[in-house]
Amino acid sequence: MKLKYVAPMLVLSLAIGTAYAEDTVTVTIGSASPMSGPQASFGQDNANGVKMAIKELNAENIVIGGKKVIWKVDAQDDQADPKQATTVAQKFVDEKVNGVVGHLNSGCTFPASRIYNNAGIPEITPSSTDPKISQQGFKTFFRIIANDNALGAGLANYAKTKLHAKKIAVIDDRTAYGQGVADVFAKTAQKDGLKLVDREYTNDKATDFSAILTKIKASQPDIIFYGGMYPQAGPLVRQMRQLGIKATLMGGDGICAPELGKLAGEAVAGTICAEGGSPLSKMPGGEAWKKRYDAEFGANAFQLYSPYSYDGTMVLAHAMMKAKSVDPKKYLPFIQNIDYNGVTKKDIHFTKTGELVDAAITISEFDKDGKKSVVAVQ
Repeated sequence: MKLKYVAPMLVLSLAIGTAYAEDTVTVTIGSASPMSGPQASFGQDNANGVKMAIKELNAENIVIGGKKVIWKVDAQDDQADPKQATTVAQKFVDEKVNGVVGHLNSGCTFPASRIYNNAGIPEITPSSTDPKISQQGFKTFFRIIANDNALGAGLANYAKTKLHAKKIAVIDDRTAYGQGVADVFAKTAQKDGLKLVDREYTNDKATDFSAILTKIKASQPDIIFYGGMYPQAGPLVRQMRQLGIKATLMGGDGICAPELGKLAGEAVAGTICAEGGSPLSKMPGGEAWKKRYDAEFGANAFQLYSPYSYDGTMVLAHAMMKAKSVDPKKYLPFIQNIDYNGVTKKDIHFTKTGELVDAAITISEFDKDGKKSVVAVQ
């Protein structure tokens, strides 16, 4: 029998390749947010934060459990639609991702969180603020930003103490997020002595608010609070001014985006919004991180939540390092008390229900050019 000759260099390269494959492990982090539609700028910003963290983790040549980790991101479009969010969540489960950073919207995170919990996959939301999500009791759920209880209450307090408002009207878009933050604002404001003169409802696809605003105008409120997102808040405040309504528009983090100024034009002047966390200038690593972000994605890419999606990714990675395992079930117990010093906050850790400990909120005001200025940090 004639033996087949194999070149020594080929044998050597095959051996090296086999050893390399055995000595590496791939970790995939799922990123879920609306990458298309009206909220695409928010969604892409969220995904950018995850991508930036993944790139930096790969540059560190991290070894976990004796194997070099190759970090990857799987960014999926949930279209800000709860049904699509569950489809994305199941896709992540089927693909056995190691962790998830998402979703953007509370209405998406709420149903998706059950799917992750059933599969034992840790999930950190950088932006979903509905308190009811953590109240489900899922051990896999974490929120790296203040919830609606803090946002709504902070805005109500500001309306009374700083704006000296007496009468408020409230509108919400009937989503889990919009209704939740509006309910907290209305309840807290009334408790503080403000009078609720009207409560109206719309949806997250609406663009014409003339009927609602005409009804509200007769009550002459000092504040109109909108529970919803910036694609609706832009035309809403523009139509308020067209109807001669002088009330201040207030809203939660959903309207606190640079895109609001583009949609509303000069009518945005005086609009007050609140977002979870501290302003970039007050974050431990905010300004240095923002320079890296702009260099990576461009000066106009930044919206709001990317520092939190970045930190969320880093929290998952550092929990794996502490656990010396990339197995979701093994590193999950290390997340709650991770005490990670992030871009957004030092000593990041969570309560037993997954809420961020000592979460801050920032209240800002828009000028006529669509630029935000911080007016209070609570």
